[in-house]
Amino acid sequence: MHTSAADHTGGLWFEFWPALFFVAFAVMYLDAAGKSNGRFRKWPVYRSLCWCGGVGSVALGAGGFTAGPIHLGFVAHMTEHMLLGMIAPLLIVMAAPITLALRLLPTQWARRVTHFMNLPLIRILVHPVTAAFLNTGGMWLLYTTPLYEVMHGSSMVYFLVHLHFFLSGYLAAASILYVDPVSHRFSFSFRAVVLILSSAAHSILSKIVYFSPPPGVPVEEAQAGAQLMYYGGDVIEVALITIFCFQWYRAVQVRRRGSNGFSRP
Repeated sequence: MHTSAADHTGGLWFEFWPALFFVAFAVMYLDAAGKSNGRFRKWPVYRSLCWCGGVGSVALGAGGFTAGPIHLGFVAHMTEHMLLGMIAPLLIVMAAPITLALRLLPTQWARRVTHFMNLPLIRILVHPVTAAFLNTGGMWLLYTTPLYEVMHGSSMVYFLVHLHFFLSGYLAAASILYVDPVSHRFSFSFRAVVLILSSAAHSILSKIVYFSPPPGVPVEEAQAGAQLMYYGGDVIEVALITIFCFQWYRAVQVRRRGSNGFSRP
C-alpha cells in the first residue's frame, strides 16, 4: 500500500509538472516586467503575451512525456516537434527575456551576462549558419537514421532529442531576428540567405519523410506527420519571415533618416 501511494504521488507530479512549469515561468516573467515598468519605459504587453505563449507551448510539448514515448504516434511526435522546436522558440525570442533580465540585474551581474554572451563558444553557437545547421541538421539526423527508433527505446535519448529540438530552435530564431543583444550582427542579406536555405532543407526533409518513413513508423502515420511538418512548418516560417522583413524594412527607414530626424528626399 505504501508503494502504491508513492507511485500515485509520483504519477500526479509527472502529470501536472508541465502546468506547474508554465505557471512558474509565466509568473516570473510577468513579475519582472512589472518591476521594469516601475524603473524604465513600459515593457511592451505583446512581449509578455509572447512569453506566456512560448512557455505554454513548451508545457504542451513536454506534456507528451506524461503519456510516455512508447504511446505516442508519429503525428503526436510531429506535434511535439512543432511546439518545442518551432512555435515555442519563436515566441520566446520575441519576448526578449535577456533584454528584460539586463534591465533588472545589478550592474555587476549584467556585465557577467554580457561577458558570457561574448565568449567564443557562444559567438559560434549564435552564428546563423551554426544555428541553422544544429536545428535543421538535427532533424535530418533524427528522421533519416535509426535514431528515431533508438529514441523510442530510451527515455534519456527521448529527453535529449526533445531538449535539442527546443534549444536549437531557439538559437535558429534568435540568430535570424536579433531581438535580444548579440555580440556580432550579420547583415540582413546574409541572414536572409541562411533563412531561405534552412526553410528549403526543412521542406525537403518533410517530403523525404513522406516517401521514406523513419524506421518503425507505419506509412500512413509517416505521411500524415510529414504533411503536418510541411504545412505547419510553412505557417510558422511565414511568421518568422514576416517579422524578419519588418525588421529589415524598419532598419532601412532608419538609415534613410538624416541626423535631424527628417527623411531624405
